[in-house]
Amino acid sequence: MKHEWKKMEKQFYLPKCKPELICIPTLRFFTIEGAGNPNDDFFSEYIGVLYSLSYGVKMSPRSGMAPNGYFDYTVYPLEGVWDLNEEAKKSYDGNFNKNDLVFKLMIRQPNFVDNSFALQVLEQTKKKKPHKLLNHVKFEEITEGECIQMLHEGSFDSEPESFKLMENYAEQENYKRTCKTHREIYLNDARKVSPDKLKTVLRFCVEK
Repeated sequence: MKHEWKKMEKQFYLPKCKPELICIPTLRFFTIEGAGNPNDDFFSEYIGVLYSLSYGVKMSPRSGMAPNGYFDYTVYPLEGVWDLNEEAKKSYDGNFNKNDLVFKLMIRQPNFVDNSFALQVLEQTKKKKPHKLLNHVKFEEITEGECIQMLHEGSFDSEPESFKLMENYAEQENYKRTCKTHREIYLNDARKVSPDKLKTVLRFCVEK
């Protein structure tokens, strides 16, 4: 049976439009880091190389290189961890310039993908779909642990409203944010959907 994350892993990807506590286990990702305004043209290239690798994994049976334990699945959504550059942090007052953003984009991979197979897919993709950014992609295991998350519906620019709800919830539950970075999981494509129709999972790590 095909593994569909929307049906089988709802707790990670389909929260309600209100804050909730969740514990995120160790997961595997192709990742790439960058900086700058995500509205600029360069940003789509970062997304493109991650998807080329992710579909390389999914389609590996067609090229005869599927690893042991392979199963059919739906490719996971794009995610991003966001922060400000060090200079911008010094003068941060609640407002920021998007040119000062730094990011780590990633797409989760199924558990049958290990370091060896990830490297194999990376090398094959460099040959079939060469791109300079492929040299900056990493394969990582990431553990978020305890987090607060919620679904944000609407423009990215209105996210502060949801973060305020999340921070208030954290305070009520006697949790505090471990850092100011946050994760976004994109459930639809901002290039194809109007801002008011966007659905984004917002998440940040917390501790007691």
